[in-house]
Amino acid sequence: MLAGFVERAREHGPAPVPLRVRAYGGAGSYRTSLHGWYLRTDRTAAVGEDGRFYVLTAPRSLRARVAGTVPAPSDPPLVLGAGGKDGESVDLAVALERALGAASEDPPRA
Repeated sequence: MLAGFVERAREHGPAPVPLRVRAYGGAGSYRTSLHGWYLRTDRTAAVGEDGRFYVLTAPRSLRARVAGTVPAPSDPPLVLGAGGKDGESVDLAVALERALGAASEDPPRA
């Protein structure tokens, strides 16, 4: 599913963006060397250009703040946010379609 998403995104957009890891509690973010597509509006999950799934949260860290961090890929869940208290769970397939639809929602550039 992720490989198909990356293929479609490369052909039709949107373009990949630099991915950042958010500190727990939302207090800051850390740069990474990854580029890809965010799958959640809170930017805590993404698909990298390598077709792998990344959870983009980490403990607060001064070292990560200065040097950045390298998130490890993980197995993608079929439902993003399942069991979470925020009530914002979404099927992975729906999140991927939304991310692809982001290209058509962007305003035209002059």
